[in-house]
Amino acid sequence: MSPRPEYLLPLLPAHPTNRAAVTCKYRCGDACFHEIPNVSGNETFDNVLGDVLSRRGALRAGAVVALGTGALAAGALPAAAEPAAGPAARGGVPANGAGKPTPPPGTDFEPVQPNTLDAVVVPEGYEQAIVIRWGDAVCDGAPEFDFDNQTADAQATQFGYNCDFAALMPLDGKDGRGGHGRDASLLVTNHEYTTEEFMFRGYDEENPTEEQVRIAWAAHGLTVVRVERGRDSGTLTPKPSRQNRRITLHTEFAVTGPAAGSDLLKTSADPTGSTVFGTMNNCAGGVTPWGTILSGEENVNQYFANADLVPDEKQRERLARYGIEGTETVRKWERFDSRFDLTAQANEANRFGWVIELDPYDPDSTPVKHTHLGRFKHECANIRLTRDNRVVAYSGDDERFEYIYKFISDKKMKKGDSAHARRHNMTLLDSGTLYVSRFTGDSPPAEIDGTGTLPADGEFDGSGEWIPLASNDKSFVDGMTAEEVYVYTREAADKVGATKMDRPEDIQAHPKTGRIYCALSNNVERGPDGKEAATEPNPRNNNKHGQVLELEERRGDPLATSFSWRLFLVCGDPAAPDTYFAGFPKDQVSPISSPDNVAFDSHGNLWISTDSAGALGINDGLYVVPLEGRQRGHLKLFLTVPKGAETCGPVIEDTLVTVCVQHPGEVDGADADNPVSHWPDGGDTQPRPSVVAVWKPGRHGRPAPIG
Repeated sequence: MSPRPEYLLPLLPAHPTNRAAVTCKYRCGDACFHEIPNVSGNETFDNVLGDVLSRRGALRAGAVVALGTGALAAGALPAAAEPAAGPAARGGVPANGAGKPTPPPGTDFEPVQPNTLDAVVVPEGYEQAIVIRWGDAVCDGAPEFDFDNQTADAQATQFGYNCDFAALMPLDGKDGRGGHGRDASLLVTNHEYTTEEFMFRGYDEENPTEEQVRIAWAAHGLTVVRVERGRDSGTLTPKPSRQNRRITLHTEFAVTGPAAGSDLLKTSADPTGSTVFGTMNNCAGGVTPWGTILSGEENVNQYFANADLVPDEKQRERLARYGIEGTETVRKWERFDSRFDLTAQANEANRFGWVIELDPYDPDSTPVKHTHLGRFKHECANIRLTRDNRVVAYSGDDERFEYIYKFISDKKMKKGDSAHARRHNMTLLDSGTLYVSRFTGDSPPAEIDGTGTLPADGEFDGSGEWIPLASNDKSFVDGMTAEEVYVYTREAADKVGATKMDRPEDIQAHPKTGRIYCALSNNVERGPDGKEAATEPNPRNNNKHGQVLELEERRGDPLATSFSWRLFLVCGDPAAPDTYFAGFPKDQVSPISSPDNVAFDSHGNLWISTDSAGALGINDGLYVVPLEGRQRGHLKLFLTVPKGAETCGPVIEDTLVTVCVQHPGEVDGADADNPVSHWPDGGDTQPRPSVVAVWKPGRHGRPAPIG
């Protein structure tokens, strides 16, 4: 149920991102307190305005295409507003609610009120249950979790820390038991990072023990666990299975693609440059059409020590471009494994920052790191198929003033689930062409003043192009080899003049319309102190709340090298003049800050989870918003997570929603000795990152449709 208004208590974040300082310290190595890695002098947005394509007429002529009609035609984003048009003319409803239509399917619920409760809050009439928590058993022989007696061996068999991305993979006979249809699935999650101050009582940051470090190594990575659905509820119950698996910093990965075997990836432990142990700081991800999992390695810079002591100046510069600087790290892993000391293993950092692929159905398979998708702080990678079954992968580099990328494969996906087809399809991301994006707006520069005020044409929108960086062993970047492009992708994107964006997070193609939606989380460094000022796709200086980008490939073809775009949402307090909700009346929408993950339901609605809603003084949450019709832009808050937590990895099914609740209770001044959250177990227990299932009871106890 929704909380009463008296629960709307202000959070008091002191960190520039409005997260708790402890979260930033362990999640991204306090990136916001360091100089921005991108110091390139790329041509600014305003300077390329003269290249804008005249497309206003095409946008007005392109009618909104109904869901289910396939890819959209060129310029067929929803028709733009005339400058003088009010919200009703944009397809909204009157501010007084007169003539208010029935909520579209998937959105028919009373929105949750923003709050700061230490609980997951869901709409009236919905129920919830914990699926799995940090420390719960995954593999055979896993002991019961004991917070005060943790061991690395136990953690390697238990659910890891700070779950982020999640996917429910249907078994349908793949479990060797004849199949259970939709009643059994594999829940696949990743574990982005560890917060040692909340994992161990009496933790000494300056002197961690070797066992604490090894526990943290085992708490990173991914989990695969079989779950069975309740027949009379929406519960998901973990079960023993041969397919249950933990991926940790000791799991072997194969390096594939054109940079495999490069001298830039070789170390004394791996002179071939083709094998890496482990994955870390895995953020968002995606499910491939052939049934595997992609996961992005994001803030890997914080794990490597002594970059300032690397003797080669060029190498130090390249490390700094990835935010790898300084001497000792916060976690002090370098004391216990020399691969985290760059003076001992200078190339080890180059072996992280990739998109990884895991076959969840084969517990004996070796996961891979795909070098053709480039190396940067991958928030995610998500797949779209072309008409001829080639693969297009979109990915964002989640840091201030970084870029959006796409990859187009050379080879075509083989249909079917045979062993041969799966082996072939897991090579699709290893040959093709890697691109980076450049955005251009269609408004005069004077109208983009950094305040978020809409330009005269009524929208932030424009055109763009995909700039090729490399194709297999051929580089398109002057002065860089193909191997250098893949390993130092940020440097390559700098050189070709890509557009600096406000922290590109999750990016996905709509499964029916083909439009691309990207969460741009925030960027408080835009504008001040001589930094790049507002641009039309990033229209606010000191951007605390972020925006959601809607992009349409030319003629709806993912192979296109040009696109049109517009901002679908400009997030924040709806009462503030610098927010925008696709033209929908702002007095009827929920407040939202820092969009992070995006997903879609079967009705075509967009779901958005948030990170750092503390900028509005509220807990993070999960939202849904229609993309079509009269209620396009009518954003509604579906659930909120406990105080100090982040909403991650939404899975949206017709009768079930799951979210990962990451870092509950991470509030400044709290730690394992002084917890302020006791979610999910209550009492005086420690907070534990967990996966939560939400459903609406229906007839005979069976789950009813969401919304």
